[in-house]
Amino acid sequence: MKMLFCSDGSHQAENAVRFGALIAAACEAEPAILGIVERASDQEPLLQALRREQDILRDYHLNAELITKAGHPVQEIVKRTREESYDLVVIGAVCKGVRGPLWMSARAYRIIESVQPPVLVVIGERSVLRRILICTSGGSQADKAVAFACEIARMGSAVVDLIHVMAEPPAMYADLIGVEEDASRLLASNSQLGRTLRHQKDLLEQAGVFGEFRLRHGLVVPEILRELQRTDYDLVVAGSSPSEDMLRQYVIGDVTHEIVDRAELPVLVVRTESRHIVRRVGALVASMFRRHRRTSEAVRG
Repeated sequence: MKMLFCSDGSHQAENAVRFGALIAAACEAEPAILGIVERASDQEPLLQALRREQDILRDYHLNAELITKAGHPVQEIVKRTREESYDLVVIGAVCKGVRGPLWMSARAYRIIESVQPPVLVVIGERSVLRRILICTSGGSQADKAVAFACEIARMGSAVVDLIHVMAEPPAMYADLIGVEEDASRLLASNSQLGRTLRHQKDLLEQAGVFGEFRLRHGLVVPEILRELQRTDYDLVVAGSSPSEDMLRQYVIGDVTHEIVDRAELPVLVVRTESRHIVRRVGALVASMFRRHRRTSEAVRG
C-alpha cells in the first residue's frame, strides 16, 4: 500500500499525518509526504514542518520520502498522483466554523474531486482508530468502499458498523414496508437491497471486523449525523462517483459533500464506480490477504 500525505505545514496537516500514520502502520504502507509552497518565503518553515511530520511517521517505524514542490497546491497534488500510483491520499482540512454548504475549505473539495485514489480528509484530532462507520447506499457500487475500509479495519484491528438510510415513506404507505424497516428481516429478504446489504455485511464478517448493521429511516444526512453523535466513531466512510467530463474529475454527491462538511471526525472518500479503484482495491485486498496468510503460516510453523 502506498500513501501520499499532503502538507502545507499547518497544524491540521500535522494532525492528518498523526491519524494517517495509524493506517499506514497497520497496513505496513510506503508513505510519502508532499509539501507545497506558494511563496518562496514559506519554504524554510515548510521544510521544518515536513521534518516534524517525517518524525511522526518514524515513531511508527515508517520511513517517509519527502517531496517538495512550488506552485498551486491542488494542481501539484493532482500532478503527483498522476505521476505516481498511490492507494490513499491524506489531507488535513479545517472547518470554517459556520455549518452549511461552504463549511469546509473549497480546496479540500477540489482535491477530493480531482485525484483518482481514495482521499482521507482528516478533520480535528484523532489519536486512535477503533471504530469505523461505513455509509452505504445499498447499491453494489458501494462494495468498493466497503472492501477498502474492510481491509484498513482488518489490518488495524478496528470494528466496522454499516449504516443504510431509507427514505421516509408517506404515512399512508408506512404499514406496507414493514419488512424494509426491520434490519434483520431486510438482511434476510430476497430483495435486491437485502441481497446487496447482506453481501456487504458478509464481506465485513469474513474479515472479522463486523460490528453492527444499522438501518435508519428518514433524511440520509441527518440520520448519519445522529448516528455519529450516538456512537464514538473514529472514521466515517462515504463514496463518490466519477463524472463523464473530459477532465476525468469526480463528483462528490450531495450526501458525501454534506458528510465532509458537517462531520467532526476524519472522512474517507472512496471511488464507488471508477475502474481505477476496482483494479487498485482488488490488487490491494489480494496482496494483504496473501501477506496475512504467509504470516499465519509462519507463526504456525
